[in-house]
Amino acid sequence: MKRCVIVGGAGITRYDRINRFLREDDFGIFCDCGLRHLPFLQVKPGLVVGDFDSHERPDMDVETIVLPREKDDTDTFFAVKEAVRRGYDDFLLTGVIGERLDHTLANLSILQYLDAAGKTARIVDDWSEMCIVSRKETEISDDCAYFSLLAVGGPAKGIRIAGAKYPLEDGTITGEFQYGVSNEVLPGQTARISLREGRLLLVKVFRDEFPA
Repeated sequence: MKRCVIVGGAGITRYDRINRFLREDDFGIFCDCGLRHLPFLQVKPGLVVGDFDSHERPDMDVETIVLPREKDDTDTFFAVKEAVRRGYDDFLLTGVIGERLDHTLANLSILQYLDAAGKTARIVDDWSEMCIVSRKETEISDDCAYFSLLAVGGPAKGIRIAGAKYPLEDGTITGEFQYGVSNEVLPGQTARISLREGRLLLVKVFRDEFPA
């Protein structure tokens, strides 16, 4: 399945880590000042979108959609909707977690939007990988340092965690009590996460040395 990679303008320092997630056949969408990452990422731009309030409009032979500055969608959210409209079902976002908390939270909500649309999506930053756990059981290998499970969009119920230091059976996590932080996969095992109702944001924290 061909994948869409969306690059935002938040800071990236570990390009080596991000590049290990990228594939030659990825379709890249660069959002506004996400273009500053272009020289360092191993993904080619197939589309550039933005209102160009934080980066000059590029002079490249690449399809470009210029957006108004006053709009409901952020540049990144517009890019996601445009990719969905073009038929993409698998997404990787980077450069979307960073200095501005408001943009970070809005970009995390993109994972919920794509999950609700039946798409597969994850976010990767310098230190972690994020995705939504909802309808399908999710497996986590022991190559991450820690993993956390946070309720998003309402309570998550019927949570089961197996193969981890802190197992759980028929648990509930709410936005008022996010106790699913900093769990660990048992050495040599695969943790399995499932739930009956709601959504969880899964955050896997990389080890200091990224697995080969």
